[in-house]
Amino acid sequence: MEPVIVIAGPTASGKTRLSIELARLIKGSVVSADSMQIYKYTDIGTAKPGKEEISEIRHYMIDEVEPDENYSVARYRERALECIAEIIREGRRPIVAGGTGLYINSLIYNINFSETICDEDLRKALKAEAEQKGNRYLYEKLVEIDPEAAERIHENDVKRIIRAIEVYTHTQKPISEHIRMSRLEPPPYRYIVFGLNWDREKLYRRINERVDNMIRDGLVEETRRLVEMGYDKKSTAMQAIGYKEILPYLKGECSLEEAVEILKRNTRRYAKRQLTWFRQIREIIWLDMDEQTDYKETAEKIIHHCIETFGIIL
Repeated sequence: MEPVIVIAGPTASGKTRLSIELARLIKGSVVSADSMQIYKYTDIGTAKPGKEEISEIRHYMIDEVEPDENYSVARYRERALECIAEIIREGRRPIVAGGTGLYINSLIYNINFSETICDEDLRKALKAEAEQKGNRYLYEKLVEIDPEAAERIHENDVKRIIRAIEVYTHTQKPISEHIRMSRLEPPPYRYIVFGLNWDREKLYRRINERVDNMIRDGLVEETRRLVEMGYDKKSTAMQAIGYKEILPYLKGECSLEEAVEILKRNTRRYAKRQLTWFRQIREIIWLDMDEQTDYKETAEKIIHHCIETFGIIL
């Protein structure tokens, strides 16, 4: 079974840098597992790899769809598997790198969840309920029909709550049961998952610095450009952390300083949720990181670990 290296971790943990260093050493290509880098025109806010990095190391699953297009985990899994197969066919090593736990789980646990259930009217009605009565109201509905899924889904993750209710409404089975059934078939590749582990305060400091750098690099201008292109807060990409905090500033509803502080806070909270998700992956191999980490040496550690523990030569 062909090995696939997965580099997972919270935002600002160094996933992109490490995946590129590893790709240089093993003739690899990178498949993004980031639910927002999939969207075009969202370069700064989603911290996409730079043009030089992409020209040196081929990246997949970046700039795939328009900012107002819905992109499900089932669609991601299907496309990511195509990319992995293509990389292997061309004699290169696939490296999956990203922070979207749902995307990573869909690969490593082979969650083959069908997209055949699609009820736009129900989705609109549930979204309206959340807007009128609050996210908590919708979340309580999910708790009643699928407490197991509710434990994994944050009460403000309206999109996933709606999806879970939609599935139950049409199948009378909770989404957690569908996921369990889909995992019965083993994955087509041997996924070896590495997680980037930072001291919490150091990670938060990096997040704050990253936000400052994004503002300096033009996040406000990028958001304004998306608005001028016709995308608003209802567009999927504009609901991403980074854009949704800048939009109120562009509308004159808050100062830039207030928007930046809210962005930093929301990003820190998101990183905390990411870490909680990744700690549930039993097979994950944690790599301790700090400001002095040598990324090339860390990439070499990954290679040695694969040889010594799994007998896999990358």
